Amino acid sequence: MNSGSLPLPSFEMTTSQWIHLVGIGIEIFGVFIIVAGIIWSSRYVYRRGLRSRYEGYKISIGRSLLLGLEVLVAADIVKTIAIELTFTSLGLLAGLVLVRTFLSWTLALEIEGRWPWQRDVASMHPNKPRHESTAG
Repeated sequence: MNSGSLPLPSFEMTTSQWIHLVGIGIEIFGVFIIVAGIIWSSRYVYRRGLRSRYEGYKISIGRSLLLGLEVLVAADIVKTIAIELTFTSLGLLAGLVLVRTFLSWTLALEIEGRWPWQRDVASMHPNKPRHESTAG
């Protein structure tokens, strides 16, 4: 058997495969964050008060979805670097990032009640000096 007849994988190909595997690992981690966040959020189901249960559950799930989406965007970027960079792959990445960014913004609107680029209502009104009496 002539071992020289089989072409050895090039450094670029091996590196690309490893980067692709890292991207898949990051994707799995992002899905884990979402699933674990949903499971962890179930603790709000057992709280008293229907309104506080719903609000707490919704906010907790929304936060885990936001974090999971951020990790999934990172995985898409890493995997796009691993493959041969073409206008098609770059366009697909741009589309994925655009959709996931829009999802992140709408989740932030649902959780915080404002768009991410809007200032918090509490920070828009400077604290007025309080005039307290010093009754002893």
